[in-house]
Amino acid sequence: MSLSGTSITVIGGGFGGLSTACYLADAGADVTVLEKNEQLGGRASRLESDGFRFDMGPSWYLMPDVFERFFGHFGKQPSDYYELTRLDPHYRIFFKDEQETATDGGLTTAAEATDARYVDMVPDLEQNIETFEQYEEGAGEALRDYLDTSETHYEVAMNQFVYEDRPRLRDWVDLDVMRAAPIGLKLVGKMDDYVSNYFESHKLQQIMQYTLVFLGGSPKNTPALYNMMSHVDFNLGVYYPDGGIGAVVDALVALGEELGVTYETNAEVTEIISRREGFEVELADGTRTRYDLVVSDADYAHTEQELLPEHARGYDADYWESRTYAPSAFLMYMGVEGDVDPLEHHTLVLPDDWDPHFEQIFDDPAWPDDPAYYVCVPSATDDTVAPEGHSNLFVLVPIAPGLEDDEETRANYREHVLDDLAENTGVDLRDRIVFEEQFCVSDFADRYNSMKGTALGMAHTLRQTAILRPPHRSKELPGLYFTGSYTTPGIGVPMCLISGEHTANALIEDQ
Repeated sequence: MSLSGTSITVIGGGFGGLSTACYLADAGADVTVLEKNEQLGGRASRLESDGFRFDMGPSWYLMPDVFERFFGHFGKQPSDYYELTRLDPHYRIFFKDEQETATDGGLTTAAEATDARYVDMVPDLEQNIETFEQYEEGAGEALRDYLDTSETHYEVAMNQFVYEDRPRLRDWVDLDVMRAAPIGLKLVGKMDDYVSNYFESHKLQQIMQYTLVFLGGSPKNTPALYNMMSHVDFNLGVYYPDGGIGAVVDALVALGEELGVTYETNAEVTEIISRREGFEVELADGTRTRYDLVVSDADYAHTEQELLPEHARGYDADYWESRTYAPSAFLMYMGVEGDVDPLEHHTLVLPDDWDPHFEQIFDDPAWPDDPAYYVCVPSATDDTVAPEGHSNLFVLVPIAPGLEDDEETRANYREHVLDDLAENTGVDLRDRIVFEEQFCVSDFADRYNSMKGTALGMAHTLRQTAILRPPHRSKELPGLYFTGSYTTPGIGVPMCLISGEHTANALIEDQ
């Protein structure tokens, strides 16, 4: 169906909103994207200062097939807008507990102990299989079996439950769903139990589960069906778009402009007003504009609790308070003199036992005592993101949403993380930092209207997966739709691209 002559506003310029706008404009609608902040991209904002350019949010380019499918819908391909480099290694992992063993072997400093304490996952699967075998006899073949199963689960999940939106219970009474059900029923357990059936080594278990952070969960609260992420990791590969994730934002904006989308930044929406015919949307400056339909890519809870009157809300405050939210993050963006070897483009630093960290996120919220964290060094791949002779990096520590993050707390934790990084990787940054900016819980809440300052949205627990996530259609207000990470299929840039398609399809179907 054509939407020619239909005026639609998309509130929020994150990946979900940008995707929805493209699909709706392609269907003929007159689409305007209203973005609260000074730039488009939502959590995929960019920070530029003193010759450094940082991706402030997403930094992993995964699931290239999803991007190819998205652009293919419009007769395009990613390479029309940006080039990709497959990273080698995909990522490096430092295991904190290896330092003592390495020192016993005659190495006396953290820097000298480095080689014994990290492992690289690379594009060559056979090499990864050899690496796994070194940690545990039989683990190489176990990895091969695990990935074969993961690939099957990925293909079934994507075709039956991700690309195919099933918003109503009756949508699940389907022959294809019934055929896939035996697989799904086997995967309703927890990821940590599932992975332990394949690997005894806790290090290998960590390697197979670190991607859960991208889903906003922990091994103990994420369903085993997300083992399909290992196919994404090992088989599909990890890439870097030239210019960073911001270049992907630019690509969607450029595509939208080609389709006729209008973008307005610094346009904060303060109220959505339902009229007999259509809606009025009020901005912070008091201006009101009429639209036939509205799509919100803003935080779902914020939209309902702050932009709508009580009678138009699908969920009450108790519902939003009771949800399990993905972690927030303590982020340090740093420009550093010199190189930062042996840190790679993607580096993970993991404690021997990461359960206490997850417990301090989901069970007993507190700043992590012994954090598992991520370091991104895009300057290892892209020399345009830092001045000559300098490195660009950020450190991300997942923390509980809703934590207090006053200036003193941040300052103390900064020292804790820098100490930990120096001790466990041999890279001491403190005397070489020429630029630094932090981002944390209160910043997520202020900049993105994020519930409890979550960095991602609602976690992918069993009770917050598929039909149990909030719907694309407003439950109370016809003509209002939602897109983005709170809806199906969920968290992550690829999922938000697909969410945009689902939202657009639901809107078109209703007309």
